[in-house]
Amino acid sequence: MTAGFSISLAVVCALIVVARFVLPQLPLARAGVRISGAEVALLGVGVLGLTFHCTAMFFRQLFGGIPAVRPLVDAVNGMGVASIALYVVPAALVLIGLRRQHWIALAVMTLALVAVGLTMYLGSPLRLHLASIFLAVVLLVGVLSLLVRGPWQRREAGAAAPLA
Repeated sequence: MTAGFSISLAVVCALIVVARFVLPQLPLARAGVRISGAEVALLGVGVLGLTFHCTAMFFRQLFGGIPAVRPLVDAVNGMGVASIALYVVPAALVLIGLRRQHWIALAVMTLALVAVGLTMYLGSPLRLHLASIFLAVVLLVGVLSLLVRGPWQRREAGAAAPLA
């Protein structure tokens, strides 16, 4: 993973997040769904797990001074069942945390996370795997910025009430 890749990803994500705070129509009133505290926790743990997995794979030297984490880093890089579990469980937590969002957003996020997993474990070229990571991260930030209402946010006047 190059510095250019990381910088580009950070800039695109930052622009999306800034749009959330600058544009008053975000999150989208009709499609946005309020997320519960439990969903925030699931989403947060999932994102941390995916971040750990990616960091352990591409920047394992960052964990060199933390011996307690070394077995997990080795498991991630072993590309076996433990590595798959350390990817699938956090990815599933992210999807569970987003489960009440619009079905299209959930389907797209599911496909993006599956693409990351397949390109990682089926021996795809690194360029393809990095592209799938880039897409998945941008989509996640987009869903969070365009659709998700925090637990502290009230439903806007005129917005449709949730059916369930």
